[in-house]
Amino acid sequence: MTTRRKSSVWGVALIVLLTVVVYLPALRGGFIWDDDDHLTANPAMTAPHGLRMIWSSLSVSRYYPLTLTNFWVQRRLWGLNSRPYHLVNIVLHAANAVLVFFLLRRLRVPLAWWAAALWALHPVNVESVAWITELKNTQSGVFFFCSLLCFLRFEAEERRAWYAWALVCGACAFLSKPSTVVLPLVLLLCAWWQRGRWQRNDIVRTLSFFGMALAMSILTIAEQTGHITRQGTGEWSLTLGQRLVIASKAIWFYAGKVLWPLNLAFVYPRWEVKANSVGSWLPLAGLVASGVILWLRRQQPWARACLFGFGYFVIALLPVLGLVDIFYFRYSFVADHFQYLASVGVIACAVSGIAGVSDRSSVRSISVANVVCAALLAGLGALTWKQAHAYHDSETLWRNTVTKNPDAWIAHNNLGIALGNHGRRSEAIEHYREALRLKPDYAEAHNNLGFALSQMGKTDEAIRQFEEALRIDPEDNEAHNNLGNALLQTGNLAEAVKQYEEALRTKPDYADARNNLGTAWLRLGRVPEAIEQWEQVLRIRPDYAEAHNNLGVALARLGKLPAATMHWEQALRINPEYADAHYNLGMALENTGNVREAMIHYEQALRIKPDHVDAQNGLARLRAIQ
Repeated sequence: MTTRRKSSVWGVALIVLLTVVVYLPALRGGFIWDDDDHLTANPAMTAPHGLRMIWSSLSVSRYYPLTLTNFWVQRRLWGLNSRPYHLVNIVLHAANAVLVFFLLRRLRVPLAWWAAALWALHPVNVESVAWITELKNTQSGVFFFCSLLCFLRFEAEERRAWYAWALVCGACAFLSKPSTVVLPLVLLLCAWWQRGRWQRNDIVRTLSFFGMALAMSILTIAEQTGHITRQGTGEWSLTLGQRLVIASKAIWFYAGKVLWPLNLAFVYPRWEVKANSVGSWLPLAGLVASGVILWLRRQQPWARACLFGFGYFVIALLPVLGLVDIFYFRYSFVADHFQYLASVGVIACAVSGIAGVSDRSSVRSISVANVVCAALLAGLGALTWKQAHAYHDSETLWRNTVTKNPDAWIAHNNLGIALGNHGRRSEAIEHYREALRLKPDYAEAHNNLGFALSQMGKTDEAIRQFEEALRIDPEDNEAHNNLGNALLQTGNLAEAVKQYEEALRTKPDYADARNNLGTAWLRLGRVPEAIEQWEQVLRIRPDYAEAHNNLGVALARLGKLPAATMHWEQALRINPEYADAHYNLGMALENTGNVREAMIHYEQALRIKPDHVDAQNGLARLRAIQ
């Protein structure tokens, strides 16, 4: 093995080791925001035809079919154990850092290893690595950087196989996350960096990439537009001037966070944008002036390097600068995970600058550069270790966000959800009310407040909150479902049915609403209609324990006890701690004369739910017989 190859192997191993070590706190993290949409509650993850749904529909999360396919495979490998998902993200991030090392070395960027290692350990990437949902960043990054490397190999060796692999990897990057559609522009930038100019052949070779990128861009813009339209348009009504102001300010914001990564937040304050003041245009003016100066001095090595690095940075950010609408802009115009790929450009520039300054020093340049980079690496690693702890669970994450951005209404709402999930309803209600103080037309917060109130028995007040949510957003499926539940509690079964049906009108695969509709039909005495709903639920979600239990109850009413027993047993296989299923199975066993097994299930029901009156009565009845 040559000395260069040995050095590469040790360099790669060290990058991987450092990455895994600093992200160890992330392995202890759970599922947080949007993980339900992508994974834990995504019907495509468990439906028999889930892969078809992922690849052919825009109704399952966003259109990231290759990323969702990865989640689909992982869901079958380790279920809802969060640790392996985090490990996959960390491994992919380490792989990306290795690819960045090879890429920068091939492009003859100074101190390529240090640049890759600093990027691997930089805290702005924590959001992409410690957040399971951002598998779309780490996975798309692997394909993005592989495509660049394959294309560069093709240019160096003129072997068509490398070009084909570049196309395949590019397509996989687009299908993992659409923001990678900037790939053909990056390919042209690399061509300029290597030759100092563009040739006709450069354009021809990238046409296939531009074609794929255009198709994915059109699809993504249509998907985002549809999602935004369903939610209202107030937050996205921006003039061209406002968009330019946002874009230029965002570029400087992202560069600042790379160079000074302190006070990183999961949700940053959303800027008030005014395009009618001189001060608002200063970021854009500074950006244009910097670009012009660098271009005029591009014959100088330092200016050419800055053009390449900062040019890549801006190009990689183009899809998320606000020039086109993105749903996330409802909360903030910037987010750390938006610059996962882009931050390589600024870091490579900074490291090249360190190398350049070191070359002019009176001491050995390699020693000065290594010492400075090592110190930076240690500092960034410590910040990343600390930042990764914020992603431990939803409550920790949203408390951290509220501390740094008290006006983040989304953070107050989601902190309320986290507290409510732990039974701390009074605290949850405080945060829902704070979210509504900050944003009175926040339909989701009205819905969540209503849900918390209904859990506390304040049904009338809860109904008012659900109705307000639906006044703001008549298409809110969850609010329709929750209003139906509240009406069910008051005995207004007919109106409850209407609400469930309205929830299902625009979302036919809404398993919870369909399950609740079955309950309403059963209480109305319409058993066949109830059975039909629960059978549909189980086609959508075969692992829905409550639907199995409810279907068992309906079948028992029709005298189909063996079939009912089968569903209760299945409910307990899915959820062994399901008290009602234990009770129902106990009743079935008692009716067939299996007293001993019936008593065991009554006892299990009482262990799980000591105040289960029916199980208490059943157990007392059997003990009296004995």
